[in-house]
Amino acid sequence: MKRFYKEVSTAPAEGGFAVLLDDKPVKTPGRNGLTLPTSGLAEAVAREWREQDQEILAATMPLLRLVNTVIDGVMANRAEVVKAVLSFGENDLVCYRTHQPPELLARQRQGWDRWLDWVRQRHGVHLRVVLGLNPVDQSQDALLGLRQAIEEFDDFCLGALHVIVSITGSLVLGLAVAEGVLKGGEAFQLSRIDELYQAEKWGEDDQAAKRSQALARELDKAVELIALVDAKGF
Repeated sequence: MKRFYKEVSTAPAEGGFAVLLDDKPVKTPGRNGLTLPTSGLAEAVAREWREQDQEILAATMPLLRLVNTVIDGVMANRAEVVKAVLSFGENDLVCYRTHQPPELLARQRQGWDRWLDWVRQRHGVHLRVVLGLNPVDQSQDALLGLRQAIEEFDDFCLGALHVIVSITGSLVLGLAVAEGVLKGGEAFQLSRIDELYQAEKWGEDDQAAKRSQALARELDKAVELIALVDAKGF
């Protein structure tokens, strides 16, 4: 799509802040108003619009895509999104350990055990850990604690959390990132302990490396969204 506007600005709007193109408020693909909860987030989205050249490229507007997803999807289907996020806790990456080799098991323990300790201390959630890939049923108390933690997030932070846990495969790591005690880049590396070990042994192909880089950038934007919303004071 060719660029059709000259000026980009932000302004207070009912319920938050709007992004304006030539003084006209932006709409989402679902034709909802693009109303954002903080001026910082509105300005960051406006910056993406300003940086467009003669052609508007959606791929260069990751924050806009995220907030559109929240407004058109999460707000209308919050219960389903909570359920989807919780499903990662039911089969959390950090609960599944390898039998062999011992070196990889040691890396998993070193990287993941402290975050299982954290979620137990922070949210009272004790998750069972197993060797191998056979599914383990987590207790109802643990799942209830995880659900309560998820439901504390507002819609924008919930949408960002969904992105983080989808990329890492771990609700434990996602909560730690969303609550500001774990950096997004570190969480991404922790989620790839197995892949990094295999790459050390056998090498990593170019396609896998490019996919990893793209996922890391997507995770970073979700973390940025949470910081800009700052709904919980982190």
